[in-house]
Amino acid sequence: MGLSKGTLTFTKYRVAGPLPDNFPDFIDKQIKLFAFSDLSTAGKEKIVGWTSFDNILDADFEYANYSVADYIVASLRIDRRAVPPALLKLKVLEAEKEFKEEKHLKKLFKGQREDIRETVRAGLLNRSHPVPAFYEMCWSVSGKWLLFGSLSEKVNDDFKEFFKRSFNLGVSQFMPWDPDSIPKEIPLPGREFLTWLWFRSEARGGSIMIPDRGDVEVTFLQRIVLESGEGEYSETVACRGLHADLEEGKSALRKGKKVTEARIQLGTENTRFEFTFKADAFCFQSLRLPVPAEEAEEDRDGRILERIYLVELAMKTMEQLFALFLEKRLSPQWATEELPQMKKWLAD
Repeated sequence: MGLSKGTLTFTKYRVAGPLPDNFPDFIDKQIKLFAFSDLSTAGKEKIVGWTSFDNILDADFEYANYSVADYIVASLRIDRRAVPPALLKLKVLEAEKEFKEEKHLKKLFKGQREDIRETVRAGLLNRSHPVPAFYEMCWSVSGKWLLFGSLSEKVNDDFKEFFKRSFNLGVSQFMPWDPDSIPKEIPLPGREFLTWLWFRSEARGGSIMIPDRGDVEVTFLQRIVLESGEGEYSETVACRGLHADLEEGKSALRKGKKVTEARIQLGTENTRFEFTFKADAFCFQSLRLPVPAEEAEEDRDGRILERIYLVELAMKTMEQLFALFLEKRLSPQWATEELPQMKKWLAD
């Protein structure tokens, strides 16, 4: 994810359930109990455990280095072993042939074939080297939300299951809307929001006014992805160009497509961010933070807190922009003002 440096890619979650009364002792016990260990893992396809986020070899968490002010920061390590299907098929055929010759058999029963296949597969797994991957987590304990450094559905499923096992707390992916309050005619609110945001960003020269906060600058950069439909029936158009001044994108909008992904520059409070925004999941990819003022090299916690603050600012701004969109989308103003202006923008 990049809590210490670099760009950040993450999925945001809500944390559900009450915290234990003595939370510091609880978290210290549980994170160490479920720390990564590769002992007695022979034949396992997947090994999962927590490590220190700034030292992937540290699974001891000395001095509670996972605790930074109100946040819990750690990495989830997932080691996977895999056997190439072609290799497995070859070795199973060889083992079956050897077994038949040894037992003087002409054919094998189904159960015998399954046993041989499982034995061969376990042996190959045991001899293969696991491939490690590391994903950062930042958990706001008081805010009851967390960020997990992956957009992969498979990895996020592993994370949700392991987080529940580790802390007996559930997580659900954050969306800034309540599905029960969204009318059926808005099946994909994230796409409508991002499409509206593109229009609004150009309507006032890149400036959008958020009530009780003021103007923020929104510029669509380099790449916009538009889509209609879902699953195997979807049609996608990817547009690339400086500042996304692309007739191809507007043409796709005229045909009913919505923006599903875009590279955005966001300016707020004398601070500028750049990121790719995924509309359906309301996720940030490759979020580039402003370069902070130089700090003492040894001030680890200060650097982390500064970056968390900036990430929160970027998230809060996008969530406020969505709230502004939804307020307009659900009001009579949408039909009388927003839609006519959008049609004019598309026609220009």
